[in-house]
Order: sequence, then structure tokens, then C-alpha cells
Amino acid sequence: MQVRQEIFDTYWRFAAMRQEVFFNKINNLPPPWTSDPIINTYKFCNAYRASDRVSQYLIKNVIYDDNRSKNQEEVILRILLFKIFNKIETWEYLEKQLGEYITLSNFDLNLYSNILQEAMNLGHVIYTSAYMSCASKEFGYDKKHQNHLALIDKMVVQDRVDKRIVKAKHFEDVFQIIQEYPLLGKFMAYQLATDINYSEIINFDENSFTIAGPGAERGINKCFLDTEGKTYTDVIHWMTENQEKEFQRLGLNFQSLWGRPLQAIDCQNLFCETDKYCRAAFPDLKSNRKKIKSKFTSTPQPIDYFYPPKWHINDKVQKTLVQRLVASEITSLQLLNNSNCQQLSLQLNPIV
Repeated sequence: MQVRQEIFDTYWRFAAMRQEVFFNKINNLPPPWTSDPIINTYKFCNAYRASDRVSQYLIKNVIYDDNRSKNQEEVILRILLFKIFNKIETWEYLEKQLGEYITLSNFDLNLYSNILQEAMNLGHVIYTSAYMSCASKEFGYDKKHQNHLALIDKMVVQDRVDKRIVKAKHFEDVFQIIQEYPLLGKFMAYQLATDINYSEIINFDENSFTIAGPGAERGINKCFLDTEGKTYTDVIHWMTENQEKEFQRLGLNFQSLWGRPLQAIDCQNLFCETDKYCRAAFPDLKSNRKKIKSKFTSTPQPIDYFYPPKWHINDKVQKTLVQRLVASEITSLQLLNNSNCQQLSLQLNPIV
């Protein structure tokens, strides 16, 4: 394959810098977390999809919360309901208005629809802007959210799609099952298959199947002059398989996810983020999109990271988080001690 060298190398440098930011934030280092002005200015997803705030909420609060049912039908319901809107605030508003956890027993199309309509009437945006879910009157309702709730009812309650998903032999089969349904395009079906694979219901190798979303296709077109007949999927797999060699070639100290290398979906996402990065770094490069929409804003609450237990990295994660807590407490004690010393000095040496 023929690469556009400067952009191709930028892909790997961006991955390393974005992961450096991730660990600098975890280690409570003060901003800026990188010397790169573009990453400091604009909002970019993490190098690892599962580390993003919404994915973390899905994994910890929606899938693995000890207070929630582990029944496969319940888990599928929760994942679909959360991810189709893909907005933490929407999920929390629903549960607040219900006064209880979201379950099959209280899942009612009209009830949920009325709650979400109430949220919109109050000025709340119930869908994410991260990627757009298809909008149509497929199920005969006027409102987008009504049709999506009807879709979930069709999949989970009427069709018991969970029974087909757990019998799937391959990761791609899960994608194909989901893609059969309306209102879900190819990329959304892939995202949902990945989210379900975070749970204990299925356990497939993430690298066994991938597809490129629209942003990744733009990123691939920027990184490569000629893919020599390889599909977008082939290119993503190539990047996944050659990541270690490429980081070494560029002398980059890439910090993996506590020993877990980039998976195909991460490399797919990184093409999308590279496309965004290039709009600022290489504005003269031919592109359908010229600007990065979102500026970076720091989240006030640090995330206590948690990943699917089957990845076997949570013990390492916890060690890092404990070290962060200890370092934070030491810093707080030092600041308190310095403050006390200053007060004592003022008392002993009053200003005349």
C-alpha cells in the first residue's frame, strides 16, 4: 500500500499522544497534559474506545452494576436502550422519573415515550451528537424516540433477539443479526455488537470483525494514497496487526491499556480521530469537512476506570487508581501543611 507518509505517521503519533494524555490525567498531573496545541484545544476520543466516558458508564453502570439483573434479556434491553440514545443524562433522567432501575418489568413503550417527551419539553437533548441514529417513521410513530422505543420492544420483547445473539458462532454473526432490524445502519449495528460483546453474554475476539464508519473512511483516505485493492476493513486489520512495529519505527513510547493492545475497533476509531486532527494540522489537505466541531472542556469528576472483567486488566487498573489516590492525599496534606506554616508565620511575625 502507498501511504501519505506525513499523515500516516500522524495517525500513530496521535494515538501515542492521546494515550499519554489519558495516563497524565489519571496520574493527577496538572494540565496541559500534552505539548500538542491541537489536542489541548479540541475534543478527541480516547485511543481506546472503552476508556471514553460514555463507554465507561455503559460498562460500569449499565452492564456490570451489581444491583442490576445479569439475565441475558435484561442486559440486552439495557444496552440497546442506553446506546441508541448514547447519552448518560437521558438514561439517568429515565431512571429518576421511573423511581427505580430500568428493567423488562417496567419497560413500557408509552410510559418511556412520555418520560422522554417530557424531557424534550423541558429543553433537554435526549440523543448524543457523537453519531447519528437513523430517523424514520418505520414503526408508524411521528417522533424519532417513539420509533426507537418501538424498535427496542420489537427486538427484545417480541423477537427475543437475545436468544439468537447468544447462539451466534462468530462476532460478525452478531452484527448481521442486529443489522437485520430497521433504523440501525451498518455502523450503528457494529457499535451495538461491540457493546454487547463487553458483557458476559458473548465473548468474541474484537479483532475478528470490523467495519469502517464514515469518519474512519475519511481518515483512511487521508493516510493512504493507494490501498492497492484492499478494503477499508482490510486496512483497519493491517493497522491492528502492525501497531507495535509502527510505534517502534517512529520511536514512540505508546502506553497500552495496561497491557491490552489496540483492538480493531480502536484502530477504526483512531482513523476517525486522525481525520478530525488533520483538519487543524493540515488544513490544505483535501477534505469534505474543514473544522473540528467540539472544543476540549475538562470534566470535573475523575473516572474510576473499570473494564470488562474478562479482559483481566482491572487489578492493574486498581493499582494505578490507588496510587493516584495516595498521591492526591499527599499533595493535599502538603498544601494543608504549607497553609498552616504560613498562618503560624504570620502569628509569630505580625505586620507592624
